[in-house]
Amino acid sequence: MRFAIIENSRVEARSGLKGTCPACNQLVIARCGKIRVHHWSHQREKMCDKWWENETEWHRSWKNNYPEDYQEISLLDQETGERHFADVKTEHRLVIEFQHSPIHYEERMSREKFYGNMVWVVDGSRLKNDYKRFAREASNFYGINKGLFKVNYPEDCFPNSWLESTVPIVFDFQQLGSIANVNDKGRYLYCLFPIRIGDSAIIAEIPYQAFIKSTLKGEWSLRMDSFMTKLLEIKKEYHERQASEEERRHRSNRSEFTNRYIYKRRRVK
Repeated sequence: MRFAIIENSRVEARSGLKGTCPACNQLVIARCGKIRVHHWSHQREKMCDKWWENETEWHRSWKNNYPEDYQEISLLDQETGERHFADVKTEHRLVIEFQHSPIHYEERMSREKFYGNMVWVVDGSRLKNDYKRFAREASNFYGINKGLFKVNYPEDCFPNSWLESTVPIVFDFQQLGSIANVNDKGRYLYCLFPIRIGDSAIIAEIPYQAFIKSTLKGEWSLRMDSFMTKLLEIKKEYHERQASEEERRHRSNRSEFTNRYIYKRRRVK
């Protein structure tokens, strides 16, 4: 936890300080060692938010892109009475969760349901082979538009634990370079959309700073809503074509069976 309450102000951890947790009002103690990032820890050693994970420099680096007032926002679950800290919640009501550690399916689904309007930013560099796998498969991506690709086998280039998400997943591989333009050495993020077209996934290559700017200005949710609506229309058209093709095959098979039956009857006569 980055902030505790001291004299009605949010204060970062500094050696020797004590404060209270913004969510549960219990005593927290500043932990300022040399290994982990400086943070606040509950005296009882158990975080009041069961979804909380220990922060890394990667977490802090991402959070620093947003005003402090947007960070670690305590939200009450009206159904369970539990409180959860959103890593970032903007003034446009967008929640951004930064995930470094592995996450169980049940927890991921619970968080997506609770936050609603949210996007995950996932540390794609946690396992050394994840980026290698992604980069290897990138040559098979089908370009739809500038920075937009169809991926026929998403399970071959993304961790399986994220493939069934109901919200956009932004992977940060912490690598420089564009898969669309080898001469572009900027920092890019890769957004996996939650809608499939058949077995294929749709991903977008997004410049790092463009993602931050769009989430700060409130443009992200508007663009996502518009794009997801288009994807749903494309998905509907795809399934209608599939159903039409299936019906055509059935008619063709019935016709062939009928012709064979008539032919056999004539042979018998």
